[in-house]
Amino acid sequence: MMKTKFLLSLVVLMTSLYGFSQRGVRIGYVDMEYILENVEEYRDASEQLNAKAQKWKQEIELKQSAIDQMKKDLMAEKVLLTDELITEREEEIQILEKEMLDYQQDRFGPKGDLVLQKQLLIQPIQDQVFNEVQKIGANKRYDFIFDKSADVVMLYSEKRHDISDLVLREIGRTRKVSASNKNQELQSRLEKFQADEENADEEISEALRERQERTDSIQQANAKAAEDKRAEQLRLREERKKAYEERRKKLLEEREAKRQAKLEERKKAQEEQKDSIPY
Repeated sequence: MMKTKFLLSLVVLMTSLYGFSQRGVRIGYVDMEYILENVEEYRDASEQLNAKAQKWKQEIELKQSAIDQMKKDLMAEKVLLTDELITEREEEIQILEKEMLDYQQDRFGPKGDLVLQKQLLIQPIQDQVFNEVQKIGANKRYDFIFDKSADVVMLYSEKRHDISDLVLREIGRTRKVSASNKNQELQSRLEKFQADEENADEEISEALRERQERTDSIQQANAKAAEDKRAEQLRLREERKKAYEERRKKLLEEREAKRQAKLEERKKAQEEQKDSIPY
């Protein structure tokens, strides 16, 4: 796609150059990345946005850490839990994993907050650059002005064709003329951005609190169920032990009774034999 755009731009340029062959052709270019880096408001807003992105990243890491711990706890307690409790905890882990992935996508996805808010910050400056390039092109009689950071591939260009600093100066002059309006507009945008983030943070904090309460409740229920199961196992073990002792005692008593009966029979037989001998 990029090669196609480059070839198309090259064809248009060569065709235009042929038309301007009778006079000198003025060509310039701007480096949008360089311009953005040198606009103070953009730098400040970018730092704020990067701080937010770092905070979002830490929140995702905390969520992942909590999920990993829940998985470890489940593996450790699995032998003590019923199948129903195991299923409930696995479902809870799956829900939290999905929520974490959705949150990650909402923040860092192709249509996430980071991309959209970067576009929000860049767009006003791009509009200013476009306006100033139009003025410079008309006033200084440029035939072509390219954007170095755009899809048009610039394999080589003389530095003297770079008018980025000129655009920055013109932007500075424009801002001095309408500084109050621009600052107010930017400040309003930043305040709206911060307010939206604060509201989002409050909603996230409330959701996290509710989720944590639900998780704590489930964990307490699981712990109680595990304790009840352990107590039931001990009770059954004691009952089996008691039943075994009773059977053993009964068996010993029966053996002793049989032995005594045999002894009595033998004693009786000896007495009868003794009585049958004539004197």
